[in-house]
Amino acid sequence: MLKILHTADWHLGKRLQEFPRIEEQKLVLDEICLIADEQEVDLVLLAGDIFDSFNPAHEAVELLYKTLRRLSKNGNRPIIAISGNHDSSQFVEAPDPLAREMGIFFYSRYDSLIPAGKLDSGVEVLRSESGFMELKLPKFDFPIRLILAPYAHEVSLRTYLGEENREEEFRNLLADKWKKLADQYCDEKGVNVFVGHFFFAKKGAPLEAEPESERPILHVGGTQALFTENLPSQIQYAALGHLHRFHAVDKNPCPVVYSSSPLAYSFSEADQEKQVVLIELEPGKPANYTPIGLKQGRPSYRKTFNNLPETLQWLEENPYCFVELTYQTKDSIDASTRKAILKAHDGIVNLIPQIQNPRNRDELTLKAEDLEKDMVSLFSLYFESVRGQEPNEELLTIFKEVISQEENK
Repeated sequence: MLKILHTADWHLGKRLQEFPRIEEQKLVLDEICLIADEQEVDLVLLAGDIFDSFNPAHEAVELLYKTLRRLSKNGNRPIIAISGNHDSSQFVEAPDPLAREMGIFFYSRYDSLIPAGKLDSGVEVLRSESGFMELKLPKFDFPIRLILAPYAHEVSLRTYLGEENREEEFRNLLADKWKKLADQYCDEKGVNVFVGHFFFAKKGAPLEAEPESERPILHVGGTQALFTENLPSQIQYAALGHLHRFHAVDKNPCPVVYSSSPLAYSFSEADQEKQVVLIELEPGKPANYTPIGLKQGRPSYRKTFNNLPETLQWLEENPYCFVELTYQTKDSIDASTRKAILKAHDGIVNLIPQIQNPRNRDELTLKAEDLEKDMVSLFSLYFESVRGQEPNEELLTIFKEVISQEENK
């Protein structure tokens, strides 16, 4: 039985506002390496958004290479890593010739071709073409076929897949491309896997919300999503990246699964358990897959309080986390309360006042005659109508600087 570890959306180098996450990323990637070893995994799939930006910091790049070297077990455990919408395709593929010698295969462009050949470890690329590779591992007598679908915007798809008509549905274009690959290479004599970084949905089902921390994918061809029915029938498991929570989109034509990000990268992910997925496969049989929870890293919480003692007690009892804290108050959070809360915990990302009894909303509604007022007055009225309190002097000063710059352009 072939064992595959599916992970995605590492977002190396990402920050939570002013809070760096690199030390947590080191811990959770170490945990992923331990899981791979404990489960005796044969192959690792990294389904995109390796980095958080097109130009990642040196420490993020160093962390990636050290982690992949360990995961690959000196080339004996192959790793397939595709790019996501946060990754630079050129940057991701840059180390590929050297990495390939360690059994690490980067794939980010639809016109790329992974060279066939045998590595010193005995791992062999039997066949490949654009968007496809076939692997042979020494301990198995069957091949592993992988359809590779890194994120690509419309320009890339037109360039690399030959589409000239902007009105053509790229959903159908990709489905045709994948079907041709599957029909040519994916029979029941081998294991057949899809690895992609796109927004997939079951046709007719409600769409999942994309996480706040995720740059929304420019949906293919103006469509909302790709459909699971666009995947070839020969595929036994579809390993996806982009959504940050574990989510099994569909079971037809095979399990279509988002593994989740290894850490919570926004408060829309508060209280989510982060996971990797262990897949067990053999030719001609349905896949077995099991999510495995990750424990490392600071959890994220959204909490609401209406008095200081309860607030401070909870913060004291939960020191290792990030918090978006909403504080209910009749007016505004006074300076002494704000200071006490912020001093009590080093992971408060947002402290949000929630006015319990704002002035009569009718009084705060903007009226036609208000449009004759100056910009600062209008801003103050708008802020008060939304927040139930007047903007402070610091905020007004910033607003005045903004409109001054606009006026001087």
